[in-house]
Amino acid sequence: MKIICVGRNYAEHAKELKNEVPSAPVLFMKPKTAILLPGKAFYYPEFTKDLHYECELVVRISSNGKHIQEKFAHKYYDSVTLGIDFTARDLQQEQKKKGLPWEIAKAFDGSAAVGSFIPLKEGIDINNITFQLDKNGEAVQNGNTADMIFTVNHLIAYISTFFTLNIGDYIFTGTPAGVGPVHINDRLEGHMFGEKVLDVAIL
Repeated sequence: MKIICVGRNYAEHAKELKNEVPSAPVLFMKPKTAILLPGKAFYYPEFTKDLHYECELVVRISSNGKHIQEKFAHKYYDSVTLGIDFTARDLQQEQKKKGLPWEIAKAFDGSAAVGSFIPLKEGIDINNITFQLDKNGEAVQNGNTADMIFTVNHLIAYISTFFTLNIGDYIFTGTPAGVGPVHINDRLEGHMFGEKVLDVAIL
C-alpha cells in the first residue's frame, strides 16, 4: 500500500507557513512503515525538537485505477477518516534551506496516524465535510473540505496520472491552518460527522 500526501491544499495553511499557493497539487509520499494505526500511541522521536501536528482528511482507495478521469474519481474511494501528518519542522526547514527532499522530516516511522474509517454513505458530500482537531481538549484546527484548493476528485485524477492507485492506498488530502507543536503527554483527538474518529497520545 502507498501513502500519498498532498501539501499546501488549503490557502490559509500555505500562508501561515509563508509558502506560495500552488497552481498544481504538491505531492509527497510516505512508506507503509509510517502508518500509525488507531489505538496506537505515538512516541516522540529523538531526532527532532520541533514536532508538529497537521490534521487532514484521509481517503481510502477502494478500486485499482490509472489515468482516472475526474468525473469518475468518486468510484475509486469508499471511506474517509482523519489523519495526522506528523512533521519534524526543524528538520524540514533545514532540508528546504539546502534544497533537499523532506523525507526525514515527513516520512519517518509512525508519522502518518490514521483514525477509524467511516463509510461514505449516500448523501455525504465529499466537498463539504467539516472536521476538527483538539489538542488536550482545546480546538486547534477547524477545517472544511470546501476550502480545499484541489478537490478530492481532482486529486485522484491528478495523482493517477503519475501513480497507479491500488486498493488500500491512503491519500492524505492536506491540512487547514492551525498547525502547531506537540509535546510528550499531549493528546490529539479528531472529530467529524459528530463523532471522534482519531485519538493519539504522545508519549
